[in-house]
Amino acid sequence: MARHVAGPEIERLIQFLGKLPGLGPRSARRAALHLIKKKETLLGPLTRAMAGAYDTVGVCTVCGNVDTIEPCTLCRDTSRDGSVLVVVEDVGDLWALERAAALDARYHVLGGVLSPLDGIGPSDLAIASLLERCRAGTVREVVLAVNATVEGQTTAHYITDQLAHLAEAEGVAITVTRLAHGVPVGGELDYLDDGTLAQAMRARTRI
Repeated sequence: MARHVAGPEIERLIQFLGKLPGLGPRSARRAALHLIKKKETLLGPLTRAMAGAYDTVGVCTVCGNVDTIEPCTLCRDTSRDGSVLVVVEDVGDLWALERAAALDARYHVLGGVLSPLDGIGPSDLAIASLLERCRAGTVREVVLAVNATVEGQTTAHYITDQLAHLAEAEGVAITVTRLAHGVPVGGELDYLDDGTLAQAMRARTRI
């Protein structure tokens, strides 16, 4: 049986850090020790920053981005092309594309991908709100910037079919494009370099 070498407060800190992506038990212990050693310069400011984020950060009801204002900063940016809507799986993907600065468009965060094995269907994602934004008539192109995984491509096909039905039923003509093959199969947007992302966005193709 493993022995605890620190008090309950430190053990609790380690447990919470261990729940973060990329941090296992050993990395969490190392991170906790570093924070404690730098209590005044790191732990204190981090605590205040997290408290501030907890109190002020929310999810944008328009696009699904996270920000401290509603609608978010990107949705308020009048210089962006409102006729192009970039659809991503998660906020991390949105941030990755923004870092690449490949396109000044609007965004829509799905909140995941279709995965029947995990019980995730269309109603669990922000697909209905995507169709509503397209139904408004200002969107002319939807860029499906989803990850090149089986689930991502399944989601892309489903959205393409839904937009086709929307065009038939209501006459809303929208061009659907996807990222070019600069994105490797099985790759995730948040782990790609900015140059690859920018090239993939510029070379997007019609579906």
